[in-house]
Amino acid sequence: MLMNLLKQISSGIDRIRTRKPLIHHITNYISLNDCANVTLAIGASPIMANDPVEVVEVVSQASALVLNLGTPNTRMLESLLLAGRKANELGIPVILDPVGAGFTQIRTRTAEQLLHSIRLTAVRGNLAEIQRMTGDATAMRGIDSLADEKNAAAAVRRAAAQFGCMVAATGVTDFISDGHTVCQVRNGTPLLSRVTGTGCMTTSLVAACCAANGPSLISVVAGVMFMGVAGEIAQEALRPGEGTGSFRVRLLDAVSNLTERDVWEKGRCTVD
Repeated sequence: MLMNLLKQISSGIDRIRTRKPLIHHITNYISLNDCANVTLAIGASPIMANDPVEVVEVVSQASALVLNLGTPNTRMLESLLLAGRKANELGIPVILDPVGAGFTQIRTRTAEQLLHSIRLTAVRGNLAEIQRMTGDATAMRGIDSLADEKNAAAAVRRAAAQFGCMVAATGVTDFISDGHTVCQVRNGTPLLSRVTGTGCMTTSLVAACCAANGPSLISVVAGVMFMGVAGEIAQEALRPGEGTGSFRVRLLDAVSNLTERDVWEKGRCTVD
């Protein structure tokens, strides 16, 4: 079963590069450039548009929509709702990244409003963000998770059932569920948590996978695994004396050069 799962996951890379889906991002200004570059690196095409005047027109030409709450404001909420509703109308996958949900009132309210107003394909966040969105009082430091992964599988399965969409909680171990099955991905490196925006970049990869391969649990797992495997390759490529700045560059290199064989050989995943 595991070999078949890895085959399905790895085969999605070539479809992304062949189809080159357009991914509309409404995202934060901190990781905007990184999200655009990682989308290009995996073989998709990014467009970053967040003004309410144009988001409906832009998403109408896209293959997937990313809604990211990294730097929220009231004007952005209007854009998120307009684009999300249009994407639903057109049947376009919508991926929510609830950055800092549960940390401040505006982030929490915005995440809740999107959950209730838009039919989401998937939510990709850290474990604390996911648990806070379900009402659990989980520890956070700013937007970073301090949640214990001991009961993460059950928490993510419960969140997916509650939200009515797939949920990916990324961390030391990544937990992905559709409300029934839970996949645990054990790829990555601690260096991924020391570079700003790698979570947002993972959300972009999930969107690219859903756009090219269809919205499914396999597509969400693939996007998460691609980032983890690329992180490992980037770390292996570091030379003595190189740190997080070099790792950031090598991470983009690793995504752009990622192959089916890389995922097949390095991917580590269990299914419950």
